[in-house]
Amino acid sequence: MNPWIFESWLMLVVLVAAIAIKGFAFVNAVTYSAEAYHAAGKLTKQAWCLITGLGFAAQLILLGSPLNIISLIFTIAALVYLADVRPALREVTSGRR
Repeated sequence: MNPWIFESWLMLVVLVAAIAIKGFAFVNAVTYSAEAYHAAGKLTKQAWCLITGLGFAAQLILLGSPLNIISLIFTIAALVYLADVRPALREVTSGRR
């Protein structure tokens, strides 16, 4: 098996995963109310929507390598949102949005 084919498929999987993570984080950030962000003690809704939205848009526009510095920064930001902010918002809203 040609190692370049394996690398190409692996990069495609990483690219699709990065798009999915950033897209999910953006859509999820939009669905919560601004009051929920304030009650959870996190950045504002506008800030998180801007961060995750820019990351998602940048990933779609720069469909090249998911391992470039811009993509990595926004992927980390989306993962921080999903690991820290989203659980706090869910706790504050108790399932209500």
